[in-house]
Amino acid sequence: MTILLAGATGFLGSYLLKSFVKNDYKVIALKRSTSNTYRIDDCLNDVTVYDIDKVDLSTIFKNHSIDIVINTVTNYGRKDIQIPSIVNTNLIFGLKLLEESINSNVKAFINTDTLLDRNINTYALSKSQLVDWMKFLSNKNTKMINIKIEHMYGPLDDENKFIYWLINQLKQNVEKIDLTSGIQKRDFIYIDDILNAYRIIIKNIESFLNYEEFELGSGTSIKVKSLVERIVEELSVNYTISTKLNFGAIAYRDNENMEMKVNVEKLFNLGWEAKVSLEDGIKKIISKEN
Repeated sequence: MTILLAGATGFLGSYLLKSFVKNDYKVIALKRSTSNTYRIDDCLNDVTVYDIDKVDLSTIFKNHSIDIVINTVTNYGRKDIQIPSIVNTNLIFGLKLLEESINSNVKAFINTDTLLDRNINTYALSKSQLVDWMKFLSNKNTKMINIKIEHMYGPLDDENKFIYWLINQLKQNVEKIDLTSGIQKRDFIYIDDILNAYRIIIKNIESFLNYEEFELGSGTSIKVKSLVERIVEELSVNYTISTKLNFGAIAYRDNENMEMKVNVEKLFNLGWEAKVSLEDGIKKIISKEN
């Protein structure tokens, strides 16, 4: 089976790439010429790589017989990135990839989405707009699979993602960290469990309808404040932590969802379940960083 993977140098994309190589899939990896490949340097020789800012998507599809396309490309809109840049990454590129997939009669287009409400920020809105197009075009031969992931985490995550950022701040023993009150609930899912979900979805592609949607999380939500306290507790085993945690110093975003609930029933029915507990996941990250 040949898989085209967009966003291969990102956190999720890099793990998927290594998993596909390990399972003997033929992988075509898409990245930018400016992308940092540190996550996948050890397996670049095992895959076919294209720089999407130098090669047209149509050329890539003409050069290969592709079975499944997986889109993990994401622009979160951090660091004051302008709206057109967010839309170009999350919607326009995804739409071009989707169109090429349909025109090439690819068996399935698997999109990586978010459980955030579409109206909470430009990132969520642009991601949901691509899903609108997937639904609109789902009567074509290519099956549309949308995977809505809650808060994923694991080693080699982006340093500005909450868990990684928090761990680094605490290890540096900064004077204080301003936080929300932390009573909002989130579902944190470890990267290994996400990989298993993608594997099972790919295995069952033939049984799906023209459009299928899966929610992906551990199935259990906890208060963010509880997560922070668990991280502090685990770090305290090897570090002296004197950082003041200012819960309530930051206001919530407009339209903030105070309790993210993930319905994993469809994945359970396929034989999937989350196996890495939050405690074990935190330990895995900290042990890799020491």
